[in-house]
Amino acid sequence: MKQNLLDFDAHALTAYFAEIGEKPFRAKQLMRWMYKEGESEFAAMTDIAVSLRDKLTQQACINVPTIMREELSDDGTRKWLLDVGTGNAVEAVYIPEATRGTLCISSQAGCALDCAFCSTGKQGFNRNLSVAEIIGQLWWANHQLGKNAEGNWAISNVVMMGMGEPLLNFDNTVSALRLMLDDHGYGLSRRRVTVSTSGVVPAMDRLREECPVALAVSLHAPNDALRDVLVPINKKYPLKELLAACRRYLEKAPRDFITFEYVMLDGVNDSVQHAHELVRLVREVPCKFNLIPFNPFPQTHYQRSRPDAIARFRDVLMQANIVTTTRKTRGDDIAAACGQLAGQVQDKTKRTMQRPVVLHR
Repeated sequence: MKQNLLDFDAHALTAYFAEIGEKPFRAKQLMRWMYKEGESEFAAMTDIAVSLRDKLTQQACINVPTIMREELSDDGTRKWLLDVGTGNAVEAVYIPEATRGTLCISSQAGCALDCAFCSTGKQGFNRNLSVAEIIGQLWWANHQLGKNAEGNWAISNVVMMGMGEPLLNFDNTVSALRLMLDDHGYGLSRRRVTVSTSGVVPAMDRLREECPVALAVSLHAPNDALRDVLVPINKKYPLKELLAACRRYLEKAPRDFITFEYVMLDGVNDSVQHAHELVRLVREVPCKFNLIPFNPFPQTHYQRSRPDAIARFRDVLMQANIVTTTRKTRGDDIAAACGQLAGQVQDKTKRTMQRPVVLHR
């Protein structure tokens, strides 16, 4: 079987070339062709010796996941469904804005965390994606969208907020992150690459040491009792441990704050009392909040918080001098909004759908 070179970060690719008797600089040369130029055919890499191109053609390949379907939202959001084999598919979403283009990519086929309000968790966990399957989403999206007038790829920001928990696929996620950051790869700033986690505390500490990028934490509740219901991993890593890990992460983070994601669920976590409790919870963590109006999906019993409830909640946080934004829902007409990815799936979790207890109202 041919070796897919998209599975290698710079260090691993250099080692591969050493194994086949080639000089280390060949790795950087090839990376520029693969990522800067978006080339997948060795024969087209004109400044690489013909003998090496022939060797690579025989022994290696540059393969990205196959696109099964592309959907375009009325607001310009694009969603791609990618075939990753063995009956699995993952989704990547491109969100265009005036000053940037953001790609939301997946790290796993399915998700093991089973967060109560997220459609991806309903299909259960199938497997981790390879490095090639992760970075291949960025490769493919850039290929589809092309370059702008300045000759740069359309995608300026990447968020690991698609299907799966990135930090439960740690090694492959970090290798893909390194390709995004490498000057011979996509050359993105650490501030423009964000990993979202539900709170895998040991892996947060590893990420801080090995590849600190911007961090977003899926918080969604101001206390352990409610978060145990909404984000079950909280039972293993409760809020005290999670917030301590956030403070440690800031020691090496490219930004001086943690972004907390907070999905707004009507009658569940959206009261003024919840907001005050949240202020007390995060007072020792430099942070900003991103309030996310809940995006419905088939078979869910949750409902989106009313606009006035979201506004009251936001005002409490802002009065406590916490920067707070309300995320504009993008791509919900093609089920590309936050929490909707792979929503049209059979529920494999066997979870009994019960409305959690409302602790405050």
